[in-house]
Amino acid sequence: MVIEMFTPPGLGYDRAITIFSPDGRLFQVEYALEAVRRGWTALGIRCVDGVVLAVEKKKISPLIDPSSMEKILKIDDHVGATFAGLSSDARILVDKARQESQINRLLYDDVIDVEVLTKKVSEIKQIYTQHAGVRPFGVALLIAGVDKFGARLFMTEPSGAYAGYFAVAIGASSQSVTEFFEKNYSANIAIDSAITLALRALATVVEGGLDPSRIEMAIIRKDTGKFDILPNDVLAKHIEQVKAAGHA
Repeated sequence: MVIEMFTPPGLGYDRAITIFSPDGRLFQVEYALEAVRRGWTALGIRCVDGVVLAVEKKKISPLIDPSSMEKILKIDDHVGATFAGLSSDARILVDKARQESQINRLLYDDVIDVEVLTKKVSEIKQIYTQHAGVRPFGVALLIAGVDKFGARLFMTEPSGAYAGYFAVAIGASSQSVTEFFEKNYSANIAIDSAITLALRALATVVEGGLDPSRIEMAIIRKDTGKFDILPNDVLAKHIEQVKAAGHA
């Protein structure tokens, strides 16, 4: 007698990170990418004289202190990061990046290269895609900084893949911001113009229009090599200039 076993469609392919589907996909990694797509919009722009990071900040509740919601995080004096996806996952990865940066200082008495740091973060992400009992990090990071190679900007995916960019966007409205960059980005853009470009890009996606309470921005200038988050009053001046030019 032949006993036919009933196998539900798609059984197991999305239940464990170590199981490939017949067409070579890891569904848990794709689900992590979906968490990134649902995150707040974040972007980065590489300039001839530095890097700009900017991110949308939504007001989740009137009872939340907005100063406690950090979307752009300093890793070392010369490098910082922003993210889209699960903020708890981002916090763990940024803390690990800070440790690696300090280890490099202690071992070599020098700041870590931005790409080396990105590789180390990406390696951690990749490990969490190949072991049972764990899940991928549901976050994409933009890592930006200045090192001996100049201004650098990288994006890391939940899979552990990474790439360098001239301009990049992640999060819920990444597609529309990317299309905006494709039309308006210039390879010889300066940092002040990149600030304006970042605000113009966010103006197309931020609900309620540009406002310092809804945006966070940081810059790393090549001449100083220092990571700085723009204060609200400075950010407000740039926003007024964008509005006066009719771009918001």
